[in-house]
Amino acid sequence: MALSVNNVVVLGNLTRDPELRFTPNGTPVAGFGLAVNRRYQNKKSGEWVEDTSFFNVTVWFKLAENCAESLSKGDRVLVSGRLSQRGWEDKDGQKKSVVEIIASAVAPSLEFASCKIEKNPKMDAGSVTSSAKTRNNEKEELDFTDEDIPF
Repeated sequence: MALSVNNVVVLGNLTRDPELRFTPNGTPVAGFGLAVNRRYQNKKSGEWVEDTSFFNVTVWFKLAENCAESLSKGDRVLVSGRLSQRGWEDKDGQKKSVVEIIASAVAPSLEFASCKIEKNPKMDAGSVTSSAKTRNNEKEELDFTDEDIPF
């Protein structure tokens, strides 16, 4: 069987503030939009063309909380993760699908800005809990489906 690779890295600007929510079992998840601009020269006319792609980005766990606390609309960020496609039926019975980026890393771009990094306390290895549960030193298993995603 051939090895598959699903990695994506994009640099763009947030189109909306990150929206932080929690799954029914308390796992933090945040979502935001990202606009990625590309500028190229049309070979036939010689004119410069602006092309923008829009992506939905989903982040989980402490990364979700950090993004919600630190980022806002217009911020330029570098996002690394994987592409994920999910489908559903709308209330009219029409099949819908979306491809989104599930981020494993989000970093501010320092090309046009600066930032001060504040380190969070380290969590136990393998701990994937919300801040409230971390304070109680509880651990939980990840058990969610696409229906658990609040957006």
